[in-house]
Amino acid sequence: MAVTIQYLVVRNGIDKMTFTNKKDADAYDRLLDLAEHLDELLADGPVSLNETDREALALYLAEHQDQLSGPKKKPAKKADKAANKSEAAHATENDDDIQAVA
Repeated sequence: MAVTIQYLVVRNGIDKMTFTNKKDADAYDRLLDLAEHLDELLADGPVSLNETDREALALYLAEHQDQLSGPKKKPAKKADKAANKSEAAHATENDDDIQAVA
């Protein structure tokens, strides 16, 4: 007989999802925590939504939280860094030509 460990995520007495590892169960539980917080925030918002739509929207936003922060900045290319260094070196050379006059 095989023994299988399962992790059950329960919210308000309702079984939400079953997982075979604790890491996934904890991640889903955190997702539901965020969705619950967003639901409360949406309930106080300026747009009135029925409870079903508000919960669905809150869960959707929680699932796509990485996209809510906006587009990610792309790292600077090496060519851009090299150009900036040569400009800085050129500016330093020009600074040597400036002399203080008393």
